[in-house]
Amino acid sequence: MEITYKSCIAVLGAIFSYLYSGLDTLIEILVAFVIIDYISGFIAAWVEGKLRSSVGYIGIAKKIMIFLIVAVAHLTDQIIGEGHLLRDATIFLYLANELLSIIENAGRIGLPVPSILLNAVEIFKNKNERR
Repeated sequence: MEITYKSCIAVLGAIFSYLYSGLDTLIEILVAFVIIDYISGFIAAWVEGKLRSSVGYIGIAKKIMIFLIVAVAHLTDQIIGEGHLLRDATIFLYLANELLSIIENAGRIGLPVPSILLNAVEIFKNKNERR
C-alpha cells in the first residue's frame, strides 16, 4: 500500500512539473492568492447572508480553470521556446485579478483596504503587459 501511495505522489509530482515547470515562487504565490480569494469570498458571502453552495462550486471551477490556463501558457512557452514568458505573464494577470477580488471581498464586509494594495494591482497588471 505504501509503495502505491509513493508511486501516486511521484506521478502527480511529474505531472505538476510537466504542466508548470515545477513549483517556483510565482506558482506558490498564485496558489496562496487563489486560496485566500476563495476564503475571503466565502466570508463576504456569509456576512452578507448570500452563502450558496452553487456559487461556491462555480468559484471552485473558476479556480481550477486558472491553473489549467497557466498550464496551457507554460506548454505554449515550451513550443515557442520562450522560457516562462507566457506562463509568467498569465500568472501576473491572475495575481492582479485575485488581489483585486480579495480587496473587493474585504470592502464587501466593510473592512478598509490599504491603498498600497490597490497600487499592487496596477504593478501586477503592468508586469503582465511588459511580458
